[in-house]
Amino acid sequence: METTEGAALPRIVELAWGLGEAGSRGPKRGLSVSEILDAAIELADDEGVAALSMARVAKRLGFTTMSLYRYVESKDELLELISDRVIGPPPTIPPELSWREGLEVWARAEYDTLMRHRWWLHLPISGAPLGPNNIAWLEAALGTLASTALPEPLKVQVALNVSVHVIGRARFTIDLVPDAEADNYASILPRVLDPAQFPALMSALDSGAFAEDDVDWQDADFRFALSLLLDGVERLVAQYDT
Repeated sequence: METTEGAALPRIVELAWGLGEAGSRGPKRGLSVSEILDAAIELADDEGVAALSMARVAKRLGFTTMSLYRYVESKDELLELISDRVIGPPPTIPPELSWREGLEVWARAEYDTLMRHRWWLHLPISGAPLGPNNIAWLEAALGTLASTALPEPLKVQVALNVSVHVIGRARFTIDLVPDAEADNYASILPRVLDPAQFPALMSALDSGAFAEDDVDWQDADFRFALSLLLDGVERLVAQYDT
């Protein structure tokens, strides 16, 4: 398969889009790239990404490791393929929503997807994602901005930056939040801080900023930070819509 410029497509793109001829070497064994990727995702969901290996995936499928190499050439290729497959298709965004409401739905769906497969957040990012699911998510985000007068390059920048924000928040949540409970601040810091040296922080503590028992901090932080980001986008959109 070749592009319009005549250059062959990268093998990983052909496999992700179902355009390649994986498995053509050697006798057919009844496997498919999709089955291999689904087994790898199940293994990562069960045991984490560190457990992923060609041998473990082959064992889960009941095949030899060598049979997998007829379809997927390496573990690196496997990781790149599952990084697209695991996120699945984007949400359906009702057309009656405003661009901001649509992006909020889109961002929330991406966050929830990543939090269901937290191991994804530890995968290496080696370049711009070109798999069909990632491209479908980008299309959905750009679709929410279609009603605005933003230039096309700015629409792409907005979509990509919202996604980067979501990924960053998800990584922060799984890496730091479990060990940074808000009530730890309320119970420990007043005992160690000098009010003269930390007056602003003591004021926040005294006001109960870190002691709201009924607050879902992870969700509240996500919504608050996303709202701030979209406030900035809203100002940008207003510049072009006037």
